[in-house]
Amino acid sequence: MGFKLGGARQPIADKGIVNKKLSFKADDASVPGNPVIRKNLAPGVLGEANMDGSIYISKKIPQGSSLENEVLLHEMRHATDIKTGKLSYDDDYVKYNGITYPRETRNGKDMIKVDGQWKEAGDDFPWENDANNEKNGH
Repeated sequence: MGFKLGGARQPIADKGIVNKKLSFKADDASVPGNPVIRKNLAPGVLGEANMDGSIYISKKIPQGSSLENEVLLHEMRHATDIKTGKLSYDDDYVKYNGITYPRETRNGKDMIKVDGQWKEAGDDFPWENDANNEKNGH
């Protein structure tokens, strides 16, 4: 029995002119399979990776900037961890590497309990440290 590859898109050229190609958009952040949506985010939040695979980027970040690239790479690490089952979250918990961290709103702030202490979301967390190390080439 033979094996046949599927019909994946390939660059299509006619007489040396490329008619279709797979690429990132030059004028806006784009990641195949992960919609990137610009929106107003909470103060101090530059990006968010969502459980549905989408990524939010703050409207305050200039399009095409090095900051946009840095935030996108960071959030793609989270999106990859979500897709592989290494990371998941909802309003009541964050689960990372098989460890569940309770999450709740306390005094109007998103708080996560790590090592017995409640910390405000965005602080020093294992999943954030790993994503930050990834962007630094570690």
